[in-house]
Amino acid sequence: MAEKELFDITVPGEKPVLGHLHPLTQVKRKTEEIFQAMGFSLIEGPEIETEWYNFDALNMPKEHPARDVLSLGKTLYLKAGGLMRSHTSSVQIRYMEKNNPPFRIVAPGRIFRQEATDSSHEINFYQLEGLMVDKDISVANFKAIIEEFFQRFFNQKIKTRLRPSYFPFVEPGFEVDLMCLNCRGKSCSVCSKTGWLEMMGAGMVHPNVFKFSGLNLKFWQGFAFGMGLDRLAMMKYKINDIRLFYSGDLRFLNQF
Repeated sequence: MAEKELFDITVPGEKPVLGHLHPLTQVKRKTEEIFQAMGFSLIEGPEIETEWYNFDALNMPKEHPARDVLSLGKTLYLKAGGLMRSHTSSVQIRYMEKNNPPFRIVAPGRIFRQEATDSSHEINFYQLEGLMVDKDISVANFKAIIEEFFQRFFNQKIKTRLRPSYFPFVEPGFEVDLMCLNCRGKSCSVCSKTGWLEMMGAGMVHPNVFKFSGLNLKFWQGFAFGMGLDRLAMMKYKINDIRLFYSGDLRFLNQF
């Protein structure tokens, strides 16, 4: 009779390999958590859009030059009709059509553009759209909220600045820059030796956008902003190539 195999019940069993959240999922959930703590509601919208919501209602009629920049050669149109949204700004139009102010919302989601991929460009990436509308809203309200967001997200004191810029759906419009966390504003390759990194576009909602959404311009005003979640993740984890997020390379993903 064969010897019985000894079995030591005191030896720990082999632990199964557990998965974990993708870094973009972690960043998305963190941004949602922060904004919800500041009173913003989480809203979703369709990824397949119409030209009305993606362009026209955002103050970009067919003859508008900004529409050429965003649309020509970059928007992915579908044979069956419609297009893949090129920004999450379309969600704010859909929300304002069906809801009365005051409100504050954020809308995270995927967007699609026909881009030549490189270390900072992808055809599919993530944005987070924000919108706050009330009777007495100013740029000061936006600046206070966004600075609080960055401080909570990066868990440190953050310095920001607003630069005048043009976006057809806001007036005035501005870019929001973040002092480079790599060099603390002293100049390095990450910030192209400027000491600052561009993080989002924002501004006060254009009157035409309110009009197209059916809101009375006499009573309401607000701000809107859009930021790239991929860029936030790159800043937080010091990643220098956006393509790594979509590579499926376990050597990269296992670090998070």
